[in-house]
Amino acid sequence: MFDRRLLKNLDFVIIGAVAALTTISLFIIMSASPEDPLYFVKRQLVWVAIGLVAFVITLSIDYHDLGRYARHLYYLNLALLLATLVLGSEAKGAQRWLQFGPVVVQPSEFAKIIIIITLAQLLSEKASEIHTLKDLVPVFVHVGVPMALILKQPDLGTSLVFAALLFVMLFVAGVRWQYLAGLAAGGAAAAPLLFHFLKDYQKKRLLVFLDPSVDPTGSGYHVIQSMIAIGSGRLWGKGLFGGTQNRLGFLPEQHTDFIFSVIGEELGFVRAAGILALYFIIIYRGIRVAARARDDFGTLLATGVVTMLAFHVLVNVGMTTGIMPVTGIPLPFMSYGGSSYLTNMIALGLLLNVHMRRHKILF
Repeated sequence: MFDRRLLKNLDFVIIGAVAALTTISLFIIMSASPEDPLYFVKRQLVWVAIGLVAFVITLSIDYHDLGRYARHLYYLNLALLLATLVLGSEAKGAQRWLQFGPVVVQPSEFAKIIIIITLAQLLSEKASEIHTLKDLVPVFVHVGVPMALILKQPDLGTSLVFAALLFVMLFVAGVRWQYLAGLAAGGAAAAPLLFHFLKDYQKKRLLVFLDPSVDPTGSGYHVIQSMIAIGSGRLWGKGLFGGTQNRLGFLPEQHTDFIFSVIGEELGFVRAAGILALYFIIIYRGIRVAARARDDFGTLLATGVVTMLAFHVLVNVGMTTGIMPVTGIPLPFMSYGGSSYLTNMIALGLLLNVHMRRHKILF
């Protein structure tokens, strides 16, 4: 039974920041759909409504109960990822989606939430028993199996999120820094080997990151057009619905992965910085939630959510401005996409769940 007295412990600043981002996103998505401004907005509104329901449900379940079902969630995660490889629909050279009637979902998005819950549970129980690198093997296997299935789709962006979650959550769990340094060094050493397993288009994206001009009409096109759009917005932008790169079709994927490019062109540097400030508020207050959690599981759960959101913002803004490779990572609460928005709302529910239950109700 949910105790309504817990609601007074909610962080309404975080909720307000997310509400502001969602509202702004609807106008940006509308502008990024010049042929039919309401086409994607109407669909996104449906997912916003579903996301709100998922947020409330996640908030109402004691996060400790989720920890008790961590093993079941983990196996469910593997089953969905395997089903995606076998039964999933393919688009743009990737097999990442499962169709349930009229609804198409991306299981790798929900895999992020599940790995946060299950890894938090595992580390809260086993972190004190990690004394050697050998003791880390079960943790690596725990994250590595779903990560490998996601790489197989292929989905490099989500796999990188998994790597970030593993590293940061191990650090917060108290694993010795020498082991983490070794992990980072090992990852860097293995990068050239892993490069050979990437698809050709992924290799081109990484190479073009160093110099987009080597393939201006191919792999470098996205980044070049994105930087032109953001640069042309200057301080105050061209005005909503006034972006030429966006409205004339030069900017690809402008309603999804490159939505920040639309923000930069139409709203300008100052307003784009204001939007980034909203993310900073969410991340900063999320860190406070992690620090004030009543137990290790809560701390690690909140840490995972904050890491996921921060990594998404950092990489998405980085790739649209040309300082990071294009990896197809959406901007939280802004990019069009049902699975992505739903995942972020569940993550928000987990974060505020930990915050709401940081104190015991004695009477």
